[in-house]
Amino acid sequence: MSALLEVHDLSVDIPLRHGRLHAVRGVSLRVEAGEAIGVVGESGSGKTIMLRALLGLLPQPARIIGGSILLDGVEVTGMPAGRRHAALTEAVSMVFQDSLTALNPVMRVGEQIAEVPRHRLGMSRTAAHARAVELMDSVGIPEPERRYRAYPHELSGGMRQRIGIAIALSTQPRLILADEPTTALDVTIQAQVLDVLDTLRGEQQLGLVLVSHDLAVISQTCSRIYVMYAGRVVESGGAWALLGHPRHPYTYALLQSVPDPDAPVHRLLTIPGQPPDLTALPTGCPFAPRCAFAKTACTQEDPPLVPVTVTGEAAQLSACLRWDTAAHWPQWSEPSETDEPKLGATS
Repeated sequence: MSALLEVHDLSVDIPLRHGRLHAVRGVSLRVEAGEAIGVVGESGSGKTIMLRALLGLLPQPARIIGGSILLDGVEVTGMPAGRRHAALTEAVSMVFQDSLTALNPVMRVGEQIAEVPRHRLGMSRTAAHARAVELMDSVGIPEPERRYRAYPHELSGGMRQRIGIAIALSTQPRLILADEPTTALDVTIQAQVLDVLDTLRGEQQLGLVLVSHDLAVISQTCSRIYVMYAGRVVESGGAWALLGHPRHPYTYALLQSVPDPDAPVHRLLTIPGQPPDLTALPTGCPFAPRCAFAKTACTQEDPPLVPVTVTGEAAQLSACLRWDTAAHWPQWSEPSETDEPKLGATS
């Protein structure tokens, strides 16, 4: 059976006056119906551009220059623009990072939710109003009938983000793309928003792609994780395997930078240097100049993403020449099969 969404070798370039920025480089991922996957990486790693490419919302002058996007097994990348837009918007919705700028500041939030049911699904004004109130209730907004008439600035950040989720659901999608939906929210509200997304995913068998720079957020919701660096996936695998047995130094460094609530004196790891210039990528592995474990070969060859063995099984993919030395990295200890990887609390 075809996956709900399959992406193969997706590449996105942005032409600039001084060169060409390689924003996304050969990214592949897969989402099944009812599954949540996470995409994690620091700012500039290509997460948001990749997400926008999936929905055809790339900013000018960014362009998809290679790869394919399949929705229910149907290739949509090469479709005429109008047909492609219709196919994507019928099945896919997006929850944006900044809820305040994503909402129309001079339009009541309930009307913004009701807009799609009215104009795209053909509902009457009364039916669209009822649908909007129903959606507001489904995402946990108390007194939805009263808050239907509120303006965005009258609601808290968490409530606005719930409105954004309700708008995404108003199109009756089968896949939701969430671009850092908990940024700037306190940990309690983060947990509530994530719980709403996870509950809806389970109840409606929605596919969910959750983008974040926060591994704790990703680990709370997603069954599989893709780690991006310098526009490409450098490691991927099941959440437990990847968090418990990282096989790329960048994933390892991200995990070591997360506070451990059970070890208040835990020294956090910082990644030295800066991400590479994506208009002039270095020879070899892009992470090599910042990597504590790099050898000469790492500066000469950009490793492919290949299956690696973890506890005797090919549990994940890694783009590192030295993945097999992971057990000897500083502060490293192999967890047992019963140990759960611990990350900073999000609730």
